[in-house]
Amino acid sequence: MSEPPGVAVFLAEAPPADSPAKPLTAQRVLPLRRPGRWIATAVVLVLVAQIIHGLATNPFYQWDRFRYWFLRPTILDGLVITLEVAALSAVLGLLGGVLLALARLSGSPVLRAVSWVYTWLFRSVPLIVVLIFLYNFSALYKTLSLGVPFGPAFVTFDESRLATDMTVAVIGLSLNEAAYAAEVVRGGILSVDQGQHEAAAALGLPKTYQFTRIVFPQALRSITPNYVNQLIGLIKGTSLVFYVSLLDLFGSVQTMGSTYPGDIVPLLLVATVWYLILTSAVSIAQFYVERYFARGATRTLPPTPLQKARTGLTDLLARLRKEAAV
Repeated sequence: MSEPPGVAVFLAEAPPADSPAKPLTAQRVLPLRRPGRWIATAVVLVLVAQIIHGLATNPFYQWDRFRYWFLRPTILDGLVITLEVAALSAVLGLLGGVLLALARLSGSPVLRAVSWVYTWLFRSVPLIVVLIFLYNFSALYKTLSLGVPFGPAFVTFDESRLATDMTVAVIGLSLNEAAYAAEVVRGGILSVDQGQHEAAAALGLPKTYQFTRIVFPQALRSITPNYVNQLIGLIKGTSLVFYVSLLDLFGSVQTMGSTYPGDIVPLLLVATVWYLILTSAVSIAQFYVERYFARGATRTLPPTPLQKARTGLTDLLARLRKEAAV
């Protein structure tokens, strides 16, 4: 029988008639060999080993001074200021981003225009420029007042007393963060299927209820990973508040480095390790938040790191027992 052109026929060689066929459970399955993967793994392990060896043996890093500075009160005080500035800016920035996103999606052309201009402006101006401008804001406006536009003022504030270093840092970071958070929130809202909006409207639910109970919870699945990236950038961006005379973690390191110039490298390593700890904590929180909002969207929730380790250990023990049995 002839086969059509272009079709390959593969025939399995039948075992001899006198030899009994082994059951499938008794046949050993050989894994596909991947030499390229093993070579790449070996190269990476060698490079990692060289990096670790260099970090451990190079006297230039001065690990004894690193241990001395890591938990010094000056460094810890700066770390607390970094956490305060980052936490306040993250909350205020997210709230401002939600309001800007809703204004951008509203039916009012004025709100849409103001939201677009705000986002365009603060995404265009560097953060350090915003902080320095706010730090010198009292030179432009010595007093702030509330009252009738172009009329009498009811309440007057002394701007120099209100604009402390902490206030300037939080306001500057929040204004900058709100512009980026607005686009993150707007993208998350737009990612919700249009049928969800139509179903909520068909039920006659109020607009506020539709947003808070149906649209926004689903949008959070898309907002969370993107905003966590912004939050990590915000934590690193707090290092700029040193230029408005606020001694955060980086500011404390800079000050101690000026006082002890021989300890600049270990002090920079101290700042690096603390920033790694902070961003790692945020990444762990991100995993559990994403896992929480994945309920109902996936058939099975992604395993936690502890569950992954337990499953990997179980598979390894089962494989070892199987090899020993063979």
